[in-house]
Amino acid sequence: TIMLQLSSGINAEYGGILPQHVPTIAILVPGTISVTTEAGDVEKFFVSSGTATIHADSSVQILAEEICSLADIDEGAVRAGLEAAQGKLSSAASEADKAAAQIEIDVYQGMLAAA
Repeated sequence: TIMLQLSSGINAEYGGILPQHVPTIAILVPGTISVTTEAGDVEKFFVSSGTATIHADSSVQILAEEICSLADIDEGAVRAGLEAAQGKLSSAASEADKAAAQIEIDVYQGMLAAA
């Protein structure tokens, strides 16, 4: 049995997926995915956004824009990226630029919460 735990570092929403889970499609926001193997080992990953599809046979498909191991997150680089994204937001002229900057901020904040 493999257990999958999805959690959002920003919205604090959590969901676990065990065998015989109801088929579901979920939107992934910046946060952590934890995979617990049959041996009990836990691997944690940061996902920027995407979808999780739980099929009737309990298999799970994760489609993520970006994903990395939590061990690979450089907190200093994330803080620098967050600061740059906040600067982009404050100087954004169009609504599209504001939206793009806000997405960057959400991802960096999620990474900081996960690290």
